[in-house]
Amino acid sequence: MNWKARVLKLDGLIPSLDDRNRLEWGTLADVSEDAELVFLGLDRSDGGERACFAAVPDRGDASPRMANPQLWALMATLEPGDLATYGGARSLVDWHARHRFCAQCGQGTKATKGGWQRNCESCSTQHFPRTDPVTIMLVEHEGRLMLGRGKGWPEGAFSALAGFVEPGETIEEAVQREVFEESGIRARDVQYVASQPWPFPSQLMIGCHSYTDSDELTIDYTEMAEVIFFTREEVVSSLDGDGPFRAPPRHAIASNLMRWWLEKTK
Repeated sequence: MNWKARVLKLDGLIPSLDDRNRLEWGTLADVSEDAELVFLGLDRSDGGERACFAAVPDRGDASPRMANPQLWALMATLEPGDLATYGGARSLVDWHARHRFCAQCGQGTKATKGGWQRNCESCSTQHFPRTDPVTIMLVEHEGRLMLGRGKGWPEGAFSALAGFVEPGETIEEAVQREVFEESGIRARDVQYVASQPWPFPSQLMIGCHSYTDSDELTIDYTEMAEVIFFTREEVVSSLDGDGPFRAPPRHAIASNLMRWWLEKTK
């Protein structure tokens, strides 16, 4: 047994933290001999080289992040490197926990290539970890920013609109369609800004900015509770924690998009 190898400590899909709010790591002795392990990469932080793993839990969790406020609060305390490590590990082990059977024939699958692939033991179909592209976008109109509060969100919590990219769509088309569906607004001049992996369960958030020539809203209340155009001053005060809406946390791409927009419109 390689006692130098590290295993990320997870309670199901919840990370364990040490007294410094850093991810807690154990050794191979901390997991059962028949545990299904996935390879996360090599740790060279101390000048050596240690393999890092995570164990696949009994059950996965495809619920959105709002369904687990404990985890949401915990993630806000992680430093960026740990957050990236946990996000990648969570997405990977969750995918394994929810894909133990072949979508082609229904028979059992087995992890291979260090956990970055599963093969069907019956029909030999190969399965790979899934990432779902999601556009998340700011819409600007005459110096104001359109933000929304999703149905079921806490009162006062606003963020950028977001939605999955559909088959056959470009990113620009997905932005325009999602904005129109949720708000009735026609977006134009879509610009890519930044991206962020999002492990709920395994999305790639594609951050964009766009403009609109009209602020006349037709809100889809089956998905949105509110959609409002906010002034620059209102966005600034809200990001500072003293404005008309509760802004997304710093580790979310929506917060970074808003801060990018404020720099852009100085």
